[in-house]
Amino acid sequence: MLEPDAARRGAPSSRSPVGSFELRAPAVVIAIGGTGGNHEQVRKWWPSRLGTPPQKMITGVPEYVDGRMLDIATDQGVRRVNRDRMWHYREGLQNWDPVWPDHAIRILPGPSSVWLDARGRQLPAPGLPGYDTLGTLELLRATPDISECDYSWFILDQSIIKKEFALSGSEQNLDIANRDLKLLLKSRLGSGVPGPMQDFMDHGEDFVVADTLPELVEGMSALTGEDLLELTEVEDIPRARDHEMTNPYSKDAQAMGIRNSRRYLGDKITRIAKPHRILDPAHGPLIAVRRWIVTRKTLGGIQTDLAGRAMRADGQPIPGLYAAGEAAGFGGGGAHGYNALGGTFLGGCLFTDRTVGRSLAKAL
Repeated sequence: MLEPDAARRGAPSSRSPVGSFELRAPAVVIAIGGTGGNHEQVRKWWPSRLGTPPQKMITGVPEYVDGRMLDIATDQGVRRVNRDRMWHYREGLQNWDPVWPDHAIRILPGPSSVWLDARGRQLPAPGLPGYDTLGTLELLRATPDISECDYSWFILDQSIIKKEFALSGSEQNLDIANRDLKLLLKSRLGSGVPGPMQDFMDHGEDFVVADTLPELVEGMSALTGEDLLELTEVEDIPRARDHEMTNPYSKDAQAMGIRNSRRYLGDKITRIAKPHRILDPAHGPLIAVRRWIVTRKTLGGIQTDLAGRAMRADGQPIPGLYAAGEAAGFGGGGAHGYNALGGTFLGGCLFTDRTVGRSLAKAL
């Protein structure tokens, strides 16, 4: 990093000029994450291929992940590239017990819920729960009469939520974070809704619970204060889905996805609900969950060479200045391209950290 006082002032420090920087240390590593905590920057660099940026988003990273240090580096002559490469989730909940301002928790969904846009229409493939993250984000933000609203809906039932809904974040998964086998068995294989999920149902502002579909739709409209949902249109969707669930040879994409997911024994036991009719009262009550866009990862960043050295605007490396992790776009300023694969980001952090560490060891 820059000298702390210099970083606060947005100015270089007073020793050892290197490029546009003046560095105190013989080597400096910029590893301060991305811009997900800064909604203004997210909107400014929102890629046109994903339509229009939401007016309301919720934040999936701490507020200090705001891109400020990246801006300071850019102002001092470091080359920053691919700012429109970003990765945001579309299954966000407002955290009822926030750790940071506007704290979002992401639902990690199984495949069985019905996904509706804000007007009550089912999303087409790849807009299925647990499928293509950026493909669904494009559906929600690039379709004109859908993108006017910043939220969408899951409709499901008690049987689905207790088995298929998981929450991101170590504080929501103490069984895994603490390697507590007893708690894991109780929370993942118990008969009821896992405790953290039940807390969201009881206290979260994005849940509607009802015994019948008309009551559910009425509650959804009351929650948003908007008259966008027509009961006759909404109720046709879960009914059609329920017909597919009774046909073991269905060619419906979601029905096939549910059955294929259960072919893996681990998912069948712990993760995917047995195919059933959502409108069957035996699996009730019905639940609607309003979901928001969650800001998360910055896929572009400081351009680096193969040794992890930060580049100047003229494309030349800056001696003694390195960048790693998300600050470097997980490698080189954008190793993932425009359509990243979920679950691969940690690898870029480890690889660039190792690269920079080896370079520092060799140089020092």
